[in-house]
Amino acid sequence: MADSNSALPQIAVIGAGIFARTQYIPRLREIADLVVLKAIWSRSAASTKAACELARDFAPEIECKWGDSGLDDIINDHSILGVVVVLAGQVQVDISLKMLKAGKHVIQEKPAAGSVAEAETALSSYNSLNSSSPTKPIWALAENYRFEPAFIESGKMVKDIGDMMNIQVIVEGSMNSSNPYFSSSWRRNFFGGFVLDMGVHFVAGLRMLVGCEIASVSSIARHVDSALPPPDNLCSLFQLENGCAGVFLFAVNSRSPKILWRVDGTKGAVQVERSVDQGKHGYMVSFCSEKGECTKTFHPFCGVNEELKAFVCDISNASTGAIADYKPEPRYLYIEGARDVAVLEAMLESSSKQGCTVLVKNF
Repeated sequence: MADSNSALPQIAVIGAGIFARTQYIPRLREIADLVVLKAIWSRSAASTKAACELARDFAPEIECKWGDSGLDDIINDHSILGVVVVLAGQVQVDISLKMLKAGKHVIQEKPAAGSVAEAETALSSYNSLNSSSPTKPIWALAENYRFEPAFIESGKMVKDIGDMMNIQVIVEGSMNSSNPYFSSSWRRNFFGGFVLDMGVHFVAGLRMLVGCEIASVSSIARHVDSALPPPDNLCSLFQLENGCAGVFLFAVNSRSPKILWRVDGTKGAVQVERSVDQGKHGYMVSFCSEKGECTKTFHPFCGVNEELKAFVCDISNASTGAIADYKPEPRYLYIEGARDVAVLEAMLESSSKQGCTVLVKNF
């Protein structure tokens, strides 16, 4: 086992919060035959050690790192090819750039940035990096919706419904006191609150589904639930670059949760809806033809696993240099996450201008 593991790429997880513990560690366990989790870092020794214990069954030699010295250890450890950055939204970009400047490949949790301005500055810094290696380190943005089979398949189906006539995105969330992220302090002190943090997922799904960028928006945002940071409700009319219009309706907390995307065309319709089938959570994809015939296919969640596998594969190929002009997976490039943020920021800006039309920043 030791010999086979020695050839595998080694990574570190930067952050030991809820998502790192409940998603990344279990997903890394599932792909332990592809990658070695060498270290976990957090600001405090206690949280790092607790997270490391969760991973010790598949990473018995895992190293606990904390504080500034622990971060420096990871930066200076040349055996660590890549890092997973799972931190508060306010600090992720700075840590990601620090790792990239050290030559590490990075997959950073969403949102890509707290604003378009921050994303632009970050991209400028990244593009100016001088690396001693033949290729620049990969900067991936972990947006699992772009790796969910439901959106991949439904995006293909949209091509068979003729000209798009209208689009609906309805998000009635369930962010209440029973949700582990409800009390997250950084989200409550983040521009846009849960609307931005959660909303980038639904924008990513929309962009995957329609295969077209959002050009402009006109929105009204409101603060209804005092237990949530403002705003917690958003109603937006958007127009795609192809001219088709749609509505984006988002309630952060609803008594009757529902999440769906629907595209109506001249020859049929495609719908993706959050669902549960035989105890598995995922998406039900429906395709209705112009003859009125409807087919449904259920796709269980697997996006986090798929994006991690893609990242591991890419850093392995990039490190060996065996493939000339190797290009990383385009779905997780940082710029894609910046585009999601740009849409939400435009919606919030429109609301601040009483619903005036705002153009979405074109990266």
